[in-house]
Amino acid sequence: MKLLDQVRAQLRLRHHSLATEEAEVAWIQQFIVFHKRGNVWRHPAELGAPEVEEFLSYLATERQVSASTQNQAFNALLFLYHQVLKIRLKRIDALRARPTRRLPVVVSREELKQLCDGLATLPTRKPYALMARLMYGTGMRVMECYRLHVEDVDFERRLLIVRQGKGDKDRVVPFPASTRKELRHLIEQRRQLHQRDRAQGIAAAWWPEALAVKLGATAGELGWQFVFASRQRSEDPRQPGTWRRHHIHPGCVQRAITQTARRLGWTKRVTCHTLWHSFATHLLETGVNICQFKNCSAMRMSAPR
Repeated sequence: MKLLDQVRAQLRLRHHSLATEEAEVAWIQQFIVFHKRGNVWRHPAELGAPEVEEFLSYLATERQVSASTQNQAFNALLFLYHQVLKIRLKRIDALRARPTRRLPVVVSREELKQLCDGLATLPTRKPYALMARLMYGTGMRVMECYRLHVEDVDFERRLLIVRQGKGDKDRVVPFPASTRKELRHLIEQRRQLHQRDRAQGIAAAWWPEALAVKLGATAGELGWQFVFASRQRSEDPRQPGTWRRHHIHPGCVQRAITQTARRLGWTKRVTCHTLWHSFATHLLETGVNICQFKNCSAMRMSAPR
């Protein structure tokens, strides 16, 4: 088995996300190319701590990457040596990128309304405005929002189940009452789309292999499908030949929010994460102790409407 295939196999064995897999494989490829000498390729097993230090120092001095980017590369190489090659590296004394501390960008409630109104007028007819309101009104990150499944929406108690959040932890959050009607309408559209997919023999949304085997035929039910589904069906990158309807690409949501902010003439850099910061900031401004959000009832009382 080729080296990069071994890396992918070990990452999947540990249930890392596809995004993490792609990022770590890319850093390992860059490491190998960096130590290429002429037409001679050197296997990482022939290299060691000095070559890792040289590569990390190059990232900090020549490419001037951020501290988080350098740490990402470092972790990818540690995974390669410790988990794949079974080689323990000695102490790494590379030049480190300087950590930076930046104040988060926050939008006001009026600006948030302008942003959502702008998203609603986009010609794409995609539910970007609803996603923005949910990210702000629940404190969900963009990854948690586009991974939302139909069964994770509880209309009776007005709650959302956020699965595999930061730290691979699940949590429950209330969603704003103002989004209930639109969310119901979207799920009804999702039901009709899912019925057409099943009639055409399209497989269910992706789930980890072990869970898909455990669920069996129920994995194809509506409850397991993504709420914010893509309009295009795509081939599963981990199961070639299998076509699925995945969730909306996160880059599309990010791009829509950024372009809408520019169209409104704002000079501040607005991203999906800005909505998360605004959610926390507005609650703090009203005197809410956000540390109590481990208590779902406290969140229900405090979440922005």
